[in-house]
Amino acid sequence: MPDFLLYHQQGPVVTLTMNEPGRRNPLTGNSAVADFLAAIDRIHDDRSVRAVVLTGAGTAFSSGGDIKDMGRQSSGELSGMQIRHEYRTGIQRLPLALFNLEVPVIAAINGAAIGAGLDLACMCDIRIASEHAKFAESFVKLGIIPGDGGAWLLPRLIGLSRASELSFTGEVIGAQQAAEWGLVSRVVAADQLLATANELAQRIASNPPHAVRLTKRLLREAMHTPLPTLLEMAAAFQAMSHQTDDHREAVSAFLEKRTPVFKG
Repeated sequence: MPDFLLYHQQGPVVTLTMNEPGRRNPLTGNSAVADFLAAIDRIHDDRSVRAVVLTGAGTAFSSGGDIKDMGRQSSGELSGMQIRHEYRTGIQRLPLALFNLEVPVIAAINGAAIGAGLDLACMCDIRIASEHAKFAESFVKLGIIPGDGGAWLLPRLIGLSRASELSFTGEVIGAQQAAEWGLVSRVVAADQLLATANELAQRIASNPPHAVRLTKRLLREAMHTPLPTLLEMAAAFQAMSHQTDDHREAVSAFLEKRTPVFKG
């Protein structure tokens, strides 16, 4: 079986493409989680990577959990504790890995992001949607709950009321409504999606990499950290930043009215 996740690097930007279009890029019943974890480890180890774009092959971003695989979990052959273990050692590793990845991740949502597919998009730092994208927190339609972190992620992005509406109804919303609700940053024409995501990734990558990584860490920690604790962390990160060559280069370039050259 070919790899679920294609890994392509051009300069400082890595593009990850979910590549099972025939099944609409599901996140279970295949090697998806293992492939994501391997790609994240690879990015951690490669300091030349400064931004990541995540997208799906075909007409869907990701259909979420594989419904045929769910039949195995509801058949009675597995105990509740076994299913719990599968979640904890399987798909629940994905939000933790993406949360701790210091490199910014842009979701280029080319089509349907359903259930765990929507939650995967929410795990990313920035979301850009094709005009053909659609979104649903659809677990309730199958008589299950968001088991991969969606109940933590979605309210932090669009607020509790709208997250509750999506989660309790399981209904689908389109790209424009997703933009109005703040779920995505912008909606673009389908043929401009990857170009737009890559242009944004390059703009991010043009900044000092240590500053981008530490800024992402602060934003992530701010999601659950009290202000005094976050300020302590910010003071430590700032002390580190002031002592970098890229900070000194940025100050010199500003004073000399020239374009800075950051070396990371």
